[in-house]
Amino acid sequence: MKKKGQYINVRTLTENDAQSLLTLELENRTYFQQFTPLVKDDFFTLSRQIERIQRSEQRSAQDEDYMHGIFLNETDTLIGTISLNSVERGPIEGALLGYVLDEKHGGKGYMTEAIRLIIEYAFDELHLHRIEAGVKPDNIGSIRVLEKTGFENEGLNRKKVKINGEWEDHYLFAIIHPDES
Repeated sequence: MKKKGQYINVRTLTENDAQSLLTLELENRTYFQQFTPLVKDDFFTLSRQIERIQRSEQRSAQDEDYMHGIFLNETDTLIGTISLNSVERGPIEGALLGYVLDEKHGGKGYMTEAIRLIIEYAFDELHLHRIEAGVKPDNIGSIRVLEKTGFENEGLNRKKVKINGEWEDHYLFAIIHPDES
């Protein structure tokens, strides 16, 4: 999958992207840990990033998860990832949205554009009905991005995710396919 926006494009990661993915993770390790569960040190190796991409390809083929890279159009630099995880078919037809963006590229509208592209992909190509996203209440930037892209706050999930050893509250945001709402 490849979707192009005005400033960025979103495409499926390949093994050729493993070094760029490792660099992204290493350069943003402390920043990402504010919002995501801790990962073990061996996650930050080239072999683990290759495995991660291979596992993503397998899960995509099984219609379970879809991990994509966010690349700048001008330089083709990997600046983030965006994923549709835990795809459920049948009566649910939904997925969970996950994303990270290189700290130095925040506030430029790139994630807003990436989420709009992944929503289009999810609804038009994967034929999903609903996409959900969880966000910490203090992550104001992420909340704004979700609201700008049409997600609505559906409430607070108390002590939902363990981050840095602490159970953290998360708001549940969701968007419904516009033709089915």
